[in-house]
Amino acid sequence: MAREYTVNTLPATPKSDINYAADLNDQQFAAVTAPPGPSLVIAGAGSGKTRTLTYRVAYLLDNGIYAANILLLTFTNKASREMLERVEQLVPHDTQDLWGGTFHSVGNKILRRHAEELGFEKNFSIMDREDQKELLTTAIAESGINTKELNFPKPDVVADIFSLVQNMDCDMAELLEWKYPYFEHHLEPLQKVQEKYEEKKLATNSMDFDDLLIKTLQLFQENPNICQYYQKQFEWVLVDEYQDTNAVQSDLIDMLAAPHNNIMVVGDDAQSIYSWRGADFQNILQFVDRYEGARRFVIETNYRSVPEVLSLANAAIKPNRAQFEKNLAPARPDAEELPALIPVQDVRLQAAFVAQRILELVDEEGIEFSEIAVLYRAHYHSMEVQMEFTNRDIPFNITSGLRFFEQAHIKDVASFIKFAANRKDEVSFKRIVKMLPGVGPGTADKLWNQWVACPGYKDEKLAEFSEHMLDFKVPTKAKEPFAQFAYTMDELLDGKGGTEAPPAMMPSIIEGVYDDYMKAKFPNYDIRRQDLRQLERYSQDFTDVDEFLSQLSLLAGQDAVEANKQKKSNDTDVVTLSSVHQAKGLEYKVVFVIWLADGMFPSKKVIEHDDEDESGLEEERRLFYVAVTRAEDQLYLMYPLVWQGSYTGEVIQRPSRFLEDLPTDLTEEWKVGAASW
Repeated sequence: MAREYTVNTLPATPKSDINYAADLNDQQFAAVTAPPGPSLVIAGAGSGKTRTLTYRVAYLLDNGIYAANILLLTFTNKASREMLERVEQLVPHDTQDLWGGTFHSVGNKILRRHAEELGFEKNFSIMDREDQKELLTTAIAESGINTKELNFPKPDVVADIFSLVQNMDCDMAELLEWKYPYFEHHLEPLQKVQEKYEEKKLATNSMDFDDLLIKTLQLFQENPNICQYYQKQFEWVLVDEYQDTNAVQSDLIDMLAAPHNNIMVVGDDAQSIYSWRGADFQNILQFVDRYEGARRFVIETNYRSVPEVLSLANAAIKPNRAQFEKNLAPARPDAEELPALIPVQDVRLQAAFVAQRILELVDEEGIEFSEIAVLYRAHYHSMEVQMEFTNRDIPFNITSGLRFFEQAHIKDVASFIKFAANRKDEVSFKRIVKMLPGVGPGTADKLWNQWVACPGYKDEKLAEFSEHMLDFKVPTKAKEPFAQFAYTMDELLDGKGGTEAPPAMMPSIIEGVYDDYMKAKFPNYDIRRQDLRQLERYSQDFTDVDEFLSQLSLLAGQDAVEANKQKKSNDTDVVTLSSVHQAKGLEYKVVFVIWLADGMFPSKKVIEHDDEDESGLEEERRLFYVAVTRAEDQLYLMYPLVWQGSYTGEVIQRPSRFLEDLPTDLTEEWKVGAASW
């Protein structure tokens, strides 16, 4: 048996002059100075998670650990840079050899050394999304897939399917059933394409973004000697935002941490909100069970929010069963102002209140626009607010996507209506036909020329488009879809030489051809479908198609002008409009959370399809918790009492069940009405 001998190392440079006990609160200090072994740090919202991690690195360096033996894994480059910069400011040690970065950047660094073990060369290319799309297009073609089928997923969607299968480490059939049920009949072709895609990547010495994780894990699994090399190097592993890790990331962490198990993972189970992109909430919940002897630290002192907001946040998350219990404690004094609970008559009044209250806060209380955020569950919830802000000249920035009327699917649907109303609209016609399989710019030109040459082009009393269009020379691949397009256009006419009203047009367009197109074209189909439902609702206010189209064009034009104006002036003093998912990690003095109605937040899909353990509903509640904890000083919780449904007319809204869970003494109800003129 080999004799064991331990060398006591000394710091390469003198210790820092950090007074850890003075610089940290008691909970942070306990975590930072934890002895060797596995540790789970539950860091509540606003409790100084980054400070805890950076001081932990400094503490290790101060205790003789070489920088090269520390691995710090983060989810964003920004977080990594911020932590490493703070460490450099804290300690006199040389931190150049410290391995700090995102999971993907660390994977890339390892693969550059060992790619040949997987059949790649070390100078492999990393494909961006466009490169990946091109290679998938080739893989689909070489797999002999019948792309004439209208509903076969486009490369962007295929890329998302492959990504989730790998990162969640699940069976493709299982994934399709859960997330893409309308593609279940394409299981075998998709599996064939995936096999061809892997062959093409190897042949072209290319990897996609997911490969930086997948193939690093594969490298370790197939080469124990390489895995052992990095296990010996990384004696200390630290992981940020552990609640957001997926199956592959969790496996990588476990492999690298073995056998010494000097691992510290930091996160907040109450802010786990990304299951839809593969994050596994169970990783953080089961950490202590997986790592024998693991210590658990809870950091609860919140430095961000006033006590009134924190009391509401604690109550909001309390009903969740699957969680580590914690109670955010305030470091700030009372604000003597409760969060506002604001039911309003409808979505227009909701938007008007938000706009008017923001102007009051800016003019009367001196709050900057940039210190205010409007948060929502889904992007389409922001439409009325965007319109109201535009009309009132309130500068704003969208972090949850493009401005509503600038989005491709909104413009696509509008193009059908534009062409029905103006049969000489070449741009709209070409936009529509280029959605069809096998129709590019050249074919679109030819189809337009056929339309111009036929009698229907000049017929002011046109009754049917199909009467003329079914005789067009169309590529074989597009023949059936083009006929469907013609019949859909027929439904937009009133049979008297005019068009139907906008509300009657919307179902014909979406259900006739566009819904299938969206499923195949866009990875985020569900979200875009919700946007179109909101556009349908907006169309209910119009009986005249020209007026409707004019409003769409004016709003889109104003959006573009305002966005360009902000870009040119580099003006950062703007209100933030954001989905809650996009707002995680950010904070604002004033936060408005809108559309807090059941079926909207939490979403209807979760309410209808949640499983017995209510995991979906509990994630929605965590999302609400994240929204609430973004507020530093003032919090406004709003919901409309009535919503104009796209088909059903007025719908009475029930307050979100998350609001009903809150004790009444934690909020102040505001009664808001519209002034009479």
